Amino acid sequence: MARTRAAAREQPVEHRILLTATLCLLAAGAVMVYSASSARTLLEGQGDGTAYLVKYVMWGVVGIVIMQVVARMDLRRVRDLTPMLVGVSVVMLLAVKVPGVGVQVNGATRWLGAGPLQFQPSELAKIALVLYAVRLISEKPKLVLTLKGIFRPLGMVVGACALLIVSQPDLGTFLVIAFTLTAVLVAAGMPLKLLGKCLLVGVLLIGLFALLEPYRRDRLTAFIDPWAHADTIGYQSAQGQIALGSGGFLGRGLGESVQKIFFLPEAHTDFILAVIGEELGVVGVWALLFLYGLIAYAGLRAAKAAKGAYASLLAVGVTSLILCQALLNLFTVLGMAPLTGVPLPFISSGSSSLIVLLAGMGLLLNVSSGRTAHLMPVRSGSRDDEGADRRRGNGRPRGARAGGRRRAAG
Repeated sequence: MARTRAAAREQPVEHRILLTATLCLLAAGAVMVYSASSARTLLEGQGDGTAYLVKYVMWGVVGIVIMQVVARMDLRRVRDLTPMLVGVSVVMLLAVKVPGVGVQVNGATRWLGAGPLQFQPSELAKIALVLYAVRLISEKPKLVLTLKGIFRPLGMVVGACALLIVSQPDLGTFLVIAFTLTAVLVAAGMPLKLLGKCLLVGVLLIGLFALLEPYRRDRLTAFIDPWAHADTIGYQSAQGQIALGSGGFLGRGLGESVQKIFFLPEAHTDFILAVIGEELGVVGVWALLFLYGLIAYAGLRAAKAAKGAYASLLAVGVTSLILCQALLNLFTVLGMAPLTGVPLPFISSGSSSLIVLLAGMGLLLNVSSGRTAHLMPVRSGSRDDEGADRRRGNGRPRGARAGGRRRAAG
């Protein structure tokens, strides 16, 4: 009996893989954030070099608590709270634009708050839009079959949020949202012909946004030939590639990076992968990709095993969100994509991204636990229907039974 109960409490393999991979990424993130930031903060006289590590660990603990709470929530409650979450995201994105309210960092106004307590609303918008798309498509699956169905209301809501995010400016977050929602639409059965049309429109819009702003044009120029502009607009890309190249196969050794000290900008955030490549080499980068691969495998396997369209699409959406952000950061650091300012999931220092992605992982753990049968629609003729009929009158509708008594009396 005790053995049976222990087996019943055992989580599915997808759940264990997701939890293990996430904790391994968090442990690696703590080590690499300290390694990438400690030397520079010490040389600049900003304490003992542990400031970013303490911040990462503190927000990581908060994120893990949120992850565990979300992993145990009823997904019906998550579905019901989605409109409110989207509304809060829109209000916060608008608040960023208010002078004196939004916080500007490195020329971009993307944050709310003051001092160390700052939050980036676009990070919340990412998970909110995924939840909104999943709820809408699971309730009306035929929406993905026509361009009109996709545009109204999904395209309108996503488009409004996207304009607010791009205007911050934050094109990188918009790209993560676009790639993630594309994956959800494909999983929902969107026709390939329609997908091609939407991708064409999306590429044209992204190209237009990229050309309108001078700094985005500079990033495109630096992407095409970073070494021709290594002292100006291509400096960060060039330094990142130098860090990766100097690491070789096994790396210089943990803590031995040279580029992280006054050479590589944003070494502990957007370009932390370059520090990993320099210190741990190709082996370290491949180990990191292996952990993301585990999340991809377990997340998609959980989506396949999920009971009901909502749970299945939710698993696809959250898995795609993590992978799209990781791949975009990887391509940026490797010089295969223009600079986007997107952090590496669970690794980079950044409280907003860390908390939101851990909350998303909580949703994925929730689905992978197999407790989603209550989200399935009850089919006509099922045992639940039969039981309801019996409660209404021994298997017959109440009106029919009453009518039979009246005919007998006549």
